[in-house]
Amino acid sequence: MAQNITKGIQALTEEARLIVADMLIEDAKRFYNHDDYVFVDVREAEERVKLGVIPGAFTCPRGMLEFLIDPQCPVHNKIFNQDKTYVFYCAHGLRSLYAAKQAHEMGLASVLNMAGGFAAWKDNAGSIEVVTI
Repeated sequence: MAQNITKGIQALTEEARLIVADMLIEDAKRFYNHDDYVFVDVREAEERVKLGVIPGAFTCPRGMLEFLIDPQCPVHNKIFNQDKTYVFYCAHGLRSLYAAKQAHEMGLASVLNMAGGFAAWKDNAGSIEVVTI
């Protein structure tokens, strides 16, 4: 029997946009070095190695997000236990939108999605750091 998908990407995106605001690339470039902001890269390792990262960004693959945020989880990372604004980004901005929504629903008070993701950052001459695994 075929599955009956009742909520698709469009509906998920619309729901997330009601909760999470976008940060424009111009603002992201201005604040990525600011102490009150944590940039969270939710891309996979292969993407980061191939294209680079925003200097100082915290690496949190999308599949690990909930585990790293939850203070009761053994792999919790204290970076998510600060009074800061968390700016999530991925390749183009959709996975990070969903990640920011999930982070907000888990209790992070101030979350943003970097509009256009890493591609927009790179297209707008944002600083990039090469990484290796």
